[in-house]
Amino acid sequence: MCEMVAVPAAAERQLTVRAGTTASPFDGEPTIAIRGTDLGLPWTGPTNEPILPGDLPVDRCGMVLGDAVVLDSWTGDGHPSTDGLADVTYWGDCADASHLQVGGQLIIQHGSHVRGWLDPPLDDAEALVDALNAWEGDEQGRGVMVAVDEHTDFHRFNRASWTHPLHIGAIEVVGTPVLGIDWDSGDHAMRHRGERRFGQVCPVTPHPGFEGRTTMCWTIPPYAPGDERTG
Repeated sequence: MCEMVAVPAAAERQLTVRAGTTASPFDGEPTIAIRGTDLGLPWTGPTNEPILPGDLPVDRCGMVLGDAVVLDSWTGDGHPSTDGLADVTYWGDCADASHLQVGGQLIIQHGSHVRGWLDPPLDDAEALVDALNAWEGDEQGRGVMVAVDEHTDFHRFNRASWTHPLHIGAIEVVGTPVLGIDWDSGDHAMRHRGERRFGQVCPVTPHPGFEGRTTMCWTIPPYAPGDERTG
């Protein structure tokens, strides 16, 4: 269900994460090309020999950075709501007409506009979904597309990234900050299609970094024509 690379880091301090970007070859928007995490530990490795503790694919479900013990408590997609709340969103050609009848606030998700409600209790969210599914906007019986997302850690980090240009969001899991990366769907679908089973994997490598501390890097190679894969 997931992959992980775990390495030692300094205790009692937050990880510093830096990202370098490049322009997407598909829409020109900035996308992450290199991610470096300052582990807070002095560099003690060789100066001219590569170290490879592992590798990771650009997975469409995203990437999470945080304390490995804390991530034992991570709640993923399909887990029941951890706070009894959910988010309900709807969209489509009839969304404006539906809004006049059903209501809902305007919500921005990575530059796209949808309507809906954030944080209603689960029972209220289910009632809103039933009302939206029952609503018909014209003589053809057309309605709207509806999504209900219970509050899991996976959804909360996705939600935290909705307004960030690099699709990054920070949340707390059992009181500890955790950083999530939600990959751009267009870039993923075209450039990284296939993921690990089609060789779309990038090495995780430690390097000497800022002030002689160890930095863990994960680099996506530059795009070249012909990189798109099908399958």
